[in-house]
Amino acid sequence: MKKKIKRLGALLLAGTMAASMMVGCGSGAAGGAAPAADGGAAPAADGGAAPAADSSNANIKIGVSIWSSTDVLGSQCKKIVDKAAKANGVEVQYVDQGHVSEQVTASVEQLCAAGCKGIIICNSADSEMTSAINTCTENGVYIAQFFRIISEENSPEVYKTACNSKYYVGAVHEDEVTNGYTLVNLLLEKGDRKIGLEAWTVGDATFQLRWQGYKKAVEEWNAAHADDPATITEPVYANTSSEEGAKAAMSLYNANPGMDALIVAGGGGDPLVGSIGAYANEGLTGKIDVVSTDFLDDLADQLKSGGMFAESGGHFCDPLFAFFLVLNAVKGNYVKDEGTFGYEILFPYLYVSSPDDYANYEKYFVNDDPYTEEEMVEMAGYSFDELSKAASNLSIDDVISRHSN
Repeated sequence: MKKKIKRLGALLLAGTMAASMMVGCGSGAAGGAAPAADGGAAPAADGGAAPAADSSNANIKIGVSIWSSTDVLGSQCKKIVDKAAKANGVEVQYVDQGHVSEQVTASVEQLCAAGCKGIIICNSADSEMTSAINTCTENGVYIAQFFRIISEENSPEVYKTACNSKYYVGAVHEDEVTNGYTLVNLLLEKGDRKIGLEAWTVGDATFQLRWQGYKKAVEEWNAAHADDPATITEPVYANTSSEEGAKAAMSLYNANPGMDALIVAGGGGDPLVGSIGAYANEGLTGKIDVVSTDFLDDLADQLKSGGMFAESGGHFCDPLFAFFLVLNAVKGNYVKDEGTFGYEILFPYLYVSSPDDYANYEKYFVNDDPYTEEEMVEMAGYSFDELSKAASNLSIDDVISRHSN
């Protein structure tokens, strides 16, 4: 398993990278997207004249409700959305809500009051979306989720609210179960057997899915290795701060003698920074294998020092595609059928477990952007099928092929 992941480390992976279109409520899926053009969906970068920004976008403002626009992942998200907004002549406004439920719902009210015609949101719990969708519906504002999707199984009433509103556009999210499953298997193949689990907020939909993957990997391992069982703790919650991350990491270590691995489930990067910093202060660097989701700015150094064992990430373009969903909804290009959930895009992850893995990512996603402004103008005019295909195709090889000229 470990060797397989390392060979694929330079690629953006997803357990299933197919994107779904127009998920129906109850029985039956609905259409509503423009038909895809012939050929691939990757933006062209052939050195030709750059397409001009659509002048009809001049009066469009799109709001971004995000946990933080300044931490590691949040700042990457802001950078790519800002670039797309500039390229397409769209105004953007941000509200940082810290994944605090009251602040999440208030952020939507604030952005509607500020004159936004569309909003993209990274909410914390499904329950927050009822208020968010109702507020947008009352104000005629389109809304799409990024890094999140409402669970039809766990939140049927919230899901129904989304279906009943023409202003709920849909969601861009990752295959979080596969993400969690892959990270734990990396630990198990390394030889770790006592795994601590640090999460961010109680009830977060994304964490719940990752947790399913963590537990699935442990259960499968134990079924196949009864003489060499593994354990994973119940989660300790650290919210979204480095200080609480440090406390959670040390609490897990002190309460679980022999713990040899730690999963920091996410939280935008700050809880992870605090956790590995706390272990470094206690001389535990390299003794506790740490895995997480959301790439750190200094991930290459952390992989070299042993501060990190492996990480999944590279998904900061997720809100970029939510931005395009909402922009097209505002312009009347994407119209969902009555009673359907909306548009859904499944976005791939990148897994790295060595400095060499990260070097390729850094070159094509950090030191340079995976999309140029010219490509972003072209993407804004894609049909949904084309946009969905572009998202699922995004990888280091994809960027190289588009930017090699």
